Amino acid sequence: MPTAAPTARPPIRSRVGPYLLVAPTVVGAAFLLLYPLARNLLISFQHFRMAELIRGGAPWVGLANYTEVLDDPEFWRVVRRTLAWTALNTVLITVLGTLTALLLIRLGRRMRLAVMSALVLTWATPVIAATTVFQWLFQSRFGVVNWVLDQLGLHGFRDYAWFAHEDATFAVLVALIVWQSVPFAALTLYGGLTTIPNELYESARLDGAGPWQTFRLVTFPVLRPLFALVTSLEVIWTFKCFAQIWVVSQGGPNSATTTLPVYAFQIAQSLHKYDLGSAVSTLTVLILLTALVATLRRMHRQEAEENP
Repeated sequence: MPTAAPTARPPIRSRVGPYLLVAPTVVGAAFLLLYPLARNLLISFQHFRMAELIRGGAPWVGLANYTEVLDDPEFWRVVRRTLAWTALNTVLITVLGTLTALLLIRLGRRMRLAVMSALVLTWATPVIAATTVFQWLFQSRFGVVNWVLDQLGLHGFRDYAWFAHEDATFAVLVALIVWQSVPFAALTLYGGLTTIPNELYESARLDGAGPWQTFRLVTFPVLRPLFALVTSLEVIWTFKCFAQIWVVSQGGPNSATTTLPVYAFQIAQSLHKYDLGSAVSTLTVLILLTALVATLRRMHRQEAEENP
């Protein structure tokens, strides 16, 4: 019997070409992401203060910086505050984003286009610009929020200094983060909703399922991977928030809004303890990775139990 002719291998240029095309991007990403991470990790094992920054030659101290940070009660207070901050924002963003996506799927074409345009514009607003607008809105004497509350009969908010009170400042920052993040969650989930066949909803209605049962039995199971993705991204986004907190309160008043990124910056830049700041930032990354892995494992386990 005649044997099949051997398949000719593509020339080396055609095999190497794609890698050469992506090489600049890979090298740039490695330089911009991996090098700072490696440098930060290295500094966390050194005694690196202002003197070492100027003259160089930082000595190696091993785990001494991590021991000092972990023995500080303030670090654990900041960790608890950061976890509470992340959980509250993630829940609000996911719930409001889901409700907004469900609203979009039911709106008419023109109204849907208007709402989606507003969401895109909100999402595209620069972080510092949006933060400045919120500072104006909650300004004590000339802010719109105090004026509206006063007109509604809540006269206790006349000239109320939002940024002088711990809980009020925390609430304003939560509102700011949620306002900036809901558009991404809503548009992402709306895109997922458009892929669900109408036959599934019709079958659920024929079986007598109400709106909540339809969402629990049809929408959420189908979009579970998308919900996991949105939740994970929002955990990362809120956990590492820095610019908004620093511009509005710099972690105050009385450290009420100091999260781990702000705490690391305060130690490194205000106290010039770059070694301790690097240790805190490294621990921040480890805590975030642990939280994400635990969240994804729980969602994967639930999906495996429902779909054996």
